[in-house]
Amino acid sequence: MVKVIAKLMASVIFPKESADAVPAVFVPKKIMATGLWTKEQIKLAFHLYCQLPYGRIHGRNPEIMALAKVIGRTADAVAMKMLNIASIDPAITSSGRAGLGNASALDRAVWDEFHADWERLAIECQLLRQQLDKTAIVESELENDVLIPDDFTAETRQVLTTQRIKQHFFRRAVLSSYRGRCCMSGLSDTRLLIASHIVPWSADKANRLNPSNGLCLSAIHDRAFDKGLISLTEDWRVLLSNELRQREDAFVKAVFLPLENQPIEMPEKFKPNDQFMSHHRASVFLDGARI
Repeated sequence: MVKVIAKLMASVIFPKESADAVPAVFVPKKIMATGLWTKEQIKLAFHLYCQLPYGRIHGRNPEIMALAKVIGRTADAVAMKMLNIASIDPAITSSGRAGLGNASALDRAVWDEFHADWERLAIECQLLRQQLDKTAIVESELENDVLIPDDFTAETRQVLTTQRIKQHFFRRAVLSSYRGRCCMSGLSDTRLLIASHIVPWSADKANRLNPSNGLCLSAIHDRAFDKGLISLTEDWRVLLSNELRQREDAFVKAVFLPLENQPIEMPEKFKPNDQFMSHHRASVFLDGARI
């Protein structure tokens, strides 16, 4: 019975995708090079940069130390490379920070490559990392985690594993950008936080894993955002729908009404995209027609 339920849940949570979409990953012979940074090394550094709070980018961070070990670099060198990458991030530079300001042409090429195809690069980097370090297994703290029965076909298991990698990357990227706090309420218990998509997952495949398509929200705020009960203005202030504003519910009055027109806490990396939020106001927000 448990297996049957798990299969039904998987079919709903994970729409059918071709397993052919999973890239073949080969470990380059020069991945451990000690001279110039290789493209694969920079990809792995950027992949980790996306998932760490800016304040934790330093050579003493255990995750940076672990990556440094598998690519043959020092932890300080990896941290410096990540800070070079930070100098390309508009959310960092617009705040007055500049990273280290020594981003190379290859750093910028990797930045552009990720922004052109977030899904492929997130999967590719995770699989490459797991080939280099067998202990680098994707954690199970996912918002739609399901049991994977033993009798699933290999193709189905591969699709589910790929979906776990995608969810894990997006969740870590969004939560780390918002310092692990709901951008509306300030809630910081990660068990109650959701990496919420601005443009729904089903509506824009190219930006499913783009951290700029995410907001860190508590579960209740995520649900309200997803159902169009709330949105954000062009200057990132909370919009309440008329339906929500007119409710006599004590919980609504206590939790949502005080948020109206309040600015959200902006992320320290990957500022939310203006066009994505415009889409949410027009296509998801219940009062989109009056804006």
